[in-house]
Amino acid sequence: MNEMEKYKESIFDHIKHVDEHHNEYWMARDLQIVLEYSQWRRFSEVIEKAKLACKHSGYNVLEHFANVGKMVQIGSGAQRKQDDYKLSRYACYLIVQNADPRKEVIALGQTYFAIQTRKQELSDLEYNKLTEDEKRIYQRNLTRKGNYFLNETAKNAGVKNFDKFHNAGYKGLYNGETANDIARRKGLRYREEILDNMGSEELVDNLFRITHTEQKLKRESIQGETNASMVHYKMGKDIREFIAKHGGTMPENLPTPEKSLKEVEKKLTIMEEKKERSK
Repeated sequence: MNEMEKYKESIFDHIKHVDEHHNEYWMARDLQIVLEYSQWRRFSEVIEKAKLACKHSGYNVLEHFANVGKMVQIGSGAQRKQDDYKLSRYACYLIVQNADPRKEVIALGQTYFAIQTRKQELSDLEYNKLTEDEKRIYQRNLTRKGNYFLNETAKNAGVKNFDKFHNAGYKGLYNGETANDIARRKGLRYREEILDNMGSEELVDNLFRITHTEQKLKRESIQGETNASMVHYKMGKDIREFIAKHGGTMPENLPTPEKSLKEVEKKLTIMEEKKERSK
């Protein structure tokens, strides 16, 4: 990775703040500059779309978009109010989802805040200390939640054939493979859940597909099963192209874990029971 790539990946960390309670936040005016919006008026339009998406997702807008506008000097002793927001990770995630997709920095922001938002229940240090199986369990729980919301949004968009809808996303991400194709390649038994047989990195790839599709369906008010499936396919393909562009491993080339998560969770349950009995 060259110095410019390192810089681009770290710019969102450089403008991050931490309050007295160790909560991370970003200022909208700082984010405006990083996302290459020269006019606040244009950027505020993006913020309003993000606030609407936050509301539709069932979250308290004020908790994620705290208005911290202040009076600033404009010359001759006069003052005017300058709008600004104290933004949570989730607010930043929604902003980059609604920003101009033609900007390269927007794609970087989408990846950065998607990862950070999906790991917000754990600190980076805590997450990095997890074993691979623990990371798998953590990411699998996030994909379950994500698929629940995606299914609800797809249903509202008019989707009835959910196998077809989900296969569209898999085809985009896995270069044409359906869920059954992936299962066969992994050597799974009939009806065995493919997401239970993925490593943490592959689960993250699918989590991006799930959450980005759900947000796009909502954001653009997509209607009709065919249109929704096309969005899902395109999102999977876009994520695949992003992985390729940044030198990542294609999801179909990632190793399949030796044990399914059901086996892993069963083993952990037995260990916990033994531990309890030995007390």
